[in-house]
Order: sequence, then structure tokens, then C-alpha cells
Amino acid sequence: MQVSVAEILARSRAALLAHGAGKGPAEAVARAVARAEETGNVICGLYYLESYCVQLQSGRVSGTVEPEVSLPAPGCVRVDARFGFAQPAFARALPQALEAARENGVATLSVAHSHTCTSLGYFTEQIAEAGVIAMGMTNASAIVAGPGGQTPVLGTNPFAITIPGPDGPALHADFSTSAVALGRITMARAAGEAIPLGWAVDAEGNPTTDPEAALAGALQSAAGHKGWALGLMVEAFAAGLTGSVNSLDVKGLKAAEGPPHGLGQFYILIDPGAHDPAFADRLARVADAIAEDPGVRIPGVPRRRLDPVDVPDALWAKTLALAGA
Repeated sequence: MQVSVAEILARSRAALLAHGAGKGPAEAVARAVARAEETGNVICGLYYLESYCVQLQSGRVSGTVEPEVSLPAPGCVRVDARFGFAQPAFARALPQALEAARENGVATLSVAHSHTCTSLGYFTEQIAEAGVIAMGMTNASAIVAGPGGQTPVLGTNPFAITIPGPDGPALHADFSTSAVALGRITMARAAGEAIPLGWAVDAEGNPTTDPEAALAGALQSAAGHKGWALGLMVEAFAAGLTGSVNSLDVKGLKAAEGPPHGLGQFYILIDPGAHDPAFADRLARVADAIAEDPGVRIPGVPRRRLDPVDVPDALWAKTLALAGA
């Protein structure tokens, strides 16, 4: 099924409104869903819409709450999502965070007590569109065990960075610090497919290619100890600096019932011009060298845009049903 991005946006908005979201939050979340589909990020697009709708009805996320923005210190912007969606909370605080970055050269934006933000790069690219370098991180429910272990302690704990360029991002990377996103495991299970070794261990800590055993066990970190260390750093920033929950204290993100996620996201905003006017020239020097090596590219460059989008028939039928069509 080929569906336009505009249609995905409209149906996602209608679904969220039908399940209890207010107009503003519904628009903010629907735009994130549509953008995920447009960039080929299927795990964070329509695949997540049903969970949003179910949890709106169960009360795991509020679709009407008003985020609260504060400035604890110069260059430090904080927004309390109040157990609502991350997207409208981020949007509420972004203008002040950009202003703080331009005034101070660097600023931070922390989002506290929010629903999962799904696509972290969706937020960093908005910061970069304003000409500001963005780094972002967030935590999630505990499904990752440390190297050699079997007990889940961390979430997939993604990290994203977007560096602005003259014609769009000069670099855009958005990745989990686990070997793979959880959605890849659940999609493999649904398709009856095996997973590669190195993605997960079973409940006894043994490497497995069975997605069912992986979901009963734990994911592994990307690049072993290096990914584990980066995931711990993300946990410290996303939970510790925002005053939000640890991965250990979050029930499965797609569970229909249970307490709100209460997760945190932490962003670092850097005005490149405040540090060195020749920043863009130095980055271009690296980009030119990479361009001379066939088969190598800078992550996220050029940024992929799909319109229309190929949507599985069953997923689109579910979307229409959620939207009341």
C-alpha cells in the first residue's frame, strides 16, 4: 500500500484525537509519526500508533496536560512533560533553549517525566534546522544486560546527534546503544524469523537467535563494553539530570496498563559560530575527503525522504480503524 505522508499525518492525528488526545498534542505526535515514516524509520512510525492510542485510553499517557517550562540557571532550560507526550513538551521549550544556546554558546534542554519520545533524531534535527548543533539522549524500560551478564539493567538508551549544514544536516546519526532496537526483535518474532547472534541472550545468559528467547532474556550492548559504557552515560544524563525514572523502574513501553513512563530526554545545544567561525569549513574538509572514497558516506547525508510511503496492508488497515475511518 502506498500512502502519502500527508495522509499518514492526517490519519495519525485523527486516531490520536479519537482516543483522547487534545488538538495540540495530537498534532505534535502525529507529525513525529509521519516524519518517521517519511525517513524510513518504521519502528517509530505507524508501528507505534496503536500503542499511543491504547495508552491514552488506559491513562499511561495524558493527551491533554500542559507542559511546564522553567529556567533553573542561565543556559539551562527544563520542561516537565507531566506524564504527557514528549513531542509537545519539547516544542514548548525549544524556542527558549535555542535562545539560551545563542546567548551562552551552549545550553541544555531537559525534558522530564514524559512518555517515550520514540525517534530521538526527530528532535535533534529540529534543533539543527535552527543552525545549532544538537546532541540528544533518552532512556527506556530495562531490557539490556551488561557484557557477560543476563539481568536487564538499561534500556536501549539511544543517542542522537545532528550537525547543521548549508543544505540540510551535515551529519545526522540516531542509534540505540544496544546492539539493536527492541522493535527489530518483536518484528522478527512476528515474521517468524531468526535474529543474528550478538543481538541478545536468553534467560540463562546464552547467546540466542530465537526472538522469543531474546524477549525472555536480554538485549546486548552495541560493540560490547563500549556500547555498555555509552548506555550508562545516557542513563546518567537522561534519568539523573532530568530528575526522571531509571530504566529499571519503567514497565514495558508498549504495555497497555501500568504507571506512566515518566522518562527523561536530555539535549545539548551548541552554537557553532560562538566557538569558531571556521567550523563549517573544517567539517567540509572532512566531507570532501569522505566523498572521494566510493561506498563511504557521512551518516544521515543525504537525508532520506519517502513520499509516498510503502505501508503494509495490515498496518494501514489498523491505522484506519484507529482513526475511525
